[in-house]
Amino acid sequence: MLRTCRVLCSQASPSAGGWRPLNFDGGAFHLKGTGELTRALLVLRLCAWPPLVTHGLALQAWSQRLLGSRLSGALLRASIYGQFVAGETAEEVRGCVQQLQTLGLRPLLAVPTEEEPDSAVKTGEAWYEGNLHAMLRCVDLSRGLLETPGPTGNILMQLKMTALTSTWLCKALTSWVRRPGASLELSPERLAEAMDSGQDLQISCLTAEQNQHLQASLSRLHRVVQHARAQHVRLLVDAEYTSLNPALSLLVAALAARWNRPREGGPWVWNTYQAYLKDTHERLQQDAEAADGAGLAFGVKLVRGAYLDKEREVARLQGTEDPTQPDCEATSQSYSRCLELMLTHVSRRGPVCHLMVASHNEESVCQATKRMWELGIPLDGPVCFGQLLGMCDHVSLALGQAGYAVYKSIPYGSLEEVIPYLIRRAQENRSVLQGARREQELLSQELWRRLLRRGLSTLAARRPVVLSSLGPQPLRSDPTSGPFPGLQPLPSDCPPLDPYSLTARRSQPLSDPNPQMECPALRFPDPLQLSDVLSPLTFWIPASSVFISLEVPPFTSSCPHEPP
Repeated sequence: MLRTCRVLCSQASPSAGGWRPLNFDGGAFHLKGTGELTRALLVLRLCAWPPLVTHGLALQAWSQRLLGSRLSGALLRASIYGQFVAGETAEEVRGCVQQLQTLGLRPLLAVPTEEEPDSAVKTGEAWYEGNLHAMLRCVDLSRGLLETPGPTGNILMQLKMTALTSTWLCKALTSWVRRPGASLELSPERLAEAMDSGQDLQISCLTAEQNQHLQASLSRLHRVVQHARAQHVRLLVDAEYTSLNPALSLLVAALAARWNRPREGGPWVWNTYQAYLKDTHERLQQDAEAADGAGLAFGVKLVRGAYLDKEREVARLQGTEDPTQPDCEATSQSYSRCLELMLTHVSRRGPVCHLMVASHNEESVCQATKRMWELGIPLDGPVCFGQLLGMCDHVSLALGQAGYAVYKSIPYGSLEEVIPYLIRRAQENRSVLQGARREQELLSQELWRRLLRRGLSTLAARRPVVLSSLGPQPLRSDPTSGPFPGLQPLPSDCPPLDPYSLTARRSQPLSDPNPQMECPALRFPDPLQLSDVLSPLTFWIPASSVFISLEVPPFTSSCPHEPP
């Protein structure tokens, strides 16, 4: 495992001679166990099946009636829940995070609570107050996951606004924000002052009940950010539907006006920008310039977007213009332009401008790493990367092992809380799930490689092979002929080459009149990988075969010693 980490780093880290792209070829899967890879492959294939995603909630209810809650829950924990959720208790979450940290990844905790736009209106403030306490506990848990206590700016947490304020209020605010002349009464500065002072705020466009709920919502948001600031946890506010986003952006701007001041060491409140919306690049540019002009720190999570189907359906039903990009190519171009804009701002403004490149797209990640190198942005600086837990591990692991800051979005909670949340996320991310074919192919290749290696090693007899140091000759894949060696660890002074090359020489028994006899290169089930071999260098051949020596090409050591 350590050998694979070193190889990935040696291949991916930017060097003085020029930028070299990361390898997203699945080599980092050597860091994960076979059980984890098998579950990932099965779950991703299930999630790519449209009927399962469309009727997920109905299928869950049916399985509970048919199998019972205990068996149904056990199946979910062994599959979807286990793949995408950290656990239910703090101990389970901590165990999941510790595993991520050993792989060079960081946690981005998310409370799986929100109010859907079309759900029944919640009565009273009790539901939102309960969510407030859940958010405060999440802040404490995010802070407590650090192995080393002390102030730091590297702890991030997701915040869902619609868990603390109602969607009907957000819709009312959105309709008012979009009107001309509404900027003064609903300015971020006025909302920030109301949060700070706790004074009663009356907005003319809102009813008495809505004004009361707005006051309570501002108080909840202020308490969460205040507590997060005290615990050195940065909050990344999720974007939602276009019918809510203007109101959410207004609330984020109000929080930023209070908490993203330079003396606060911000940005402590980040906003999310969805590249699949047509106006995103323009809004992002305006917001970045406004923050710069006001002397505020600026934090951005850049995503492609998850509500494509529903946004188009709503636009069709209302007879309005579709707010989304026309196709995937246009969305990718939008993401690229937004990424370039933000990286330029980061390079110019330094530590007061932060960016999370939240993408599963390999091209976008490569663009980000290349531009970071060209602009001189440090790997573990104000730019980080983000992917979902249980997905895109071939990208996350490669980034993490190369020294970049990589976060995995981690929901946690009970089955009853998380499964509906996961199904909604799956319905929103259909294109991502169905587009994970490359990851499935890489998982299949790695599992097939392990299966062949393990099976052939079991069939092999225990007869050792002698090694010498002569010229190299690549090993070819041919599972139908030749002895199949079982592999054991490589010496500590191995070079960072992949695959390693050997040649084979066959020796007849001593009684044979022709004891030395050339033979073709020994055939393996696949090219030999550095991670397949550890010290000492020993191979086994079938008992029916004659004695064989493997000849290793000479090399000079370029790897520091690491114990197996």
